[in-house]
Amino acid sequence: MDKKNRVRNKVRLKNRLFFKVYINYAIMLTVLAVLVGLIFMNLYETKTMDNYRNKLSKQASSISDKLAQRIIDNDDESYLEYLETVQELDTDKPDIWTISNPNAAVPMDRKLQNVNLDDVKLSEECVDVIEAAFRNLSKYASGYYEEFGGASAIIGMPVRVNDEIVGAVLLRYATKDQEEIIQSSMYLIFLSVGVALFISFIIAIVFAKGISNPISRMSSTALELAGGRYESKTNINRKDEIGDLARTIDVLANELKANEIERQNREQVRVDFFANVSHELRTPITVIRAYAESLVDGVVTEEKVNQYYQRILTECKGMERLVGDLLLLSKMQNPDFVVEKEPVNILQVFDDLIRSVHAISEEKNIKIKITKEHPSYMMMGDYDRIRQMFLIILDNAIKFSDDNSTIHIILSKTDKLIISIKDEGIGISAEDLPSIFDKFYKSKLKQNKQGSGLGLAIARQIALKHGGNVEVFSTLGIGTEFVFAFQCLEEYVEELNI
Repeated sequence: MDKKNRVRNKVRLKNRLFFKVYINYAIMLTVLAVLVGLIFMNLYETKTMDNYRNKLSKQASSISDKLAQRIIDNDDESYLEYLETVQELDTDKPDIWTISNPNAAVPMDRKLQNVNLDDVKLSEECVDVIEAAFRNLSKYASGYYEEFGGASAIIGMPVRVNDEIVGAVLLRYATKDQEEIIQSSMYLIFLSVGVALFISFIIAIVFAKGISNPISRMSSTALELAGGRYESKTNINRKDEIGDLARTIDVLANELKANEIERQNREQVRVDFFANVSHELRTPITVIRAYAESLVDGVVTEEKVNQYYQRILTECKGMERLVGDLLLLSKMQNPDFVVEKEPVNILQVFDDLIRSVHAISEEKNIKIKITKEHPSYMMMGDYDRIRQMFLIILDNAIKFSDDNSTIHIILSKTDKLIISIKDEGIGISAEDLPSIFDKFYKSKLKQNKQGSGLGLAIARQIALKHGGNVEVFSTLGIGTEFVFAFQCLEEYVEELNI
């Protein structure tokens, strides 16, 4: 079992991005380093031997010229002293052979010849170098020569006197020191390549981790998002493709979180709707059931039958109104609900409303006064919804106003369309003011006994769906003012054109 696990772990390791990137990078670096090392070593060796060959060629040419001059001057002793000086001063201790050309018309004097070829057994390559010199050619060769006792470099140079090759100079250097220098240099090159590879492998680890770690982090974040933890973030800040991908995942996380919040809100709206319906309908259903049971049991006198029927009808109408308000409020709170907008003149809306509420306002002798500065106040919206919103406010203003008072409707334009509805009623306390837009909030005043507590919540949602907002100011005993602010039609059109 352990063996299978080890094999499985090895397979996983080989499939990891870090391993693949690191291995590919390491192989590439190794191949590149080996190629560069081999090329550099070959160039170095070639260049070193070429320099050594040029040195031998110049020295052999100099000795050949000196020898030719001594032959012309007939100065044998001076040349021999020169050879001794050269051999003593040169640290490489070269062997200098002067050989007479037997094929010349006037061969070099044998006194100047320090080697007799008849007494020396030479290799074929050495003989070729000497014969090439006799043919007025300079030839270089290197290798292992038994006659010289080891690895050597040789060069033959012709000795020319009066346009005739009278002999040759053979210059031989032991190449052991040069080979040691080359080997030392090769060692340094190999060492440099090894150190460079070691450093490169460390850089490769950092480079591979720089790619694999962010990807692993993004993978973990994606799994967390799949598990519903939408607050998870990659926390990767890079200015490359990996950074772009990380930012995309973070954007996705934000969108998923927003969608989850929206889903929860919708679910809460649904739960609240059913809870509110069940809570608010429990009482009227209980009342209707009690009256119906009394009628069925026949315990109600004939004088009260019609009264019971009337009460049942009233409760049914109240439930119908309540369900309608709940459905409307639930629809307004749905984020997907979109109001169909068209140009609406607010003055026309209030003219329609004043006619509608005239009957109830006349009962309390309440006047409704409109203050305006322009012939029209246009905005984009749903006429029926806007009318319903202001009807709720006007109905409350009339309900909570004293007899013989006035309701002021003030229309104005700034950068927004401002609508103020102010009554001279009983006002709202500072403690109750923050809660008036809550669902099912109802004041304990007798004027609100028949209310459902949904009117102001509906009005506020209608305002929000039209891109506006509503504020309320109130003082006990003085009155209440609702101030609505909406985008003017002109601003709306200008924004669409932009």
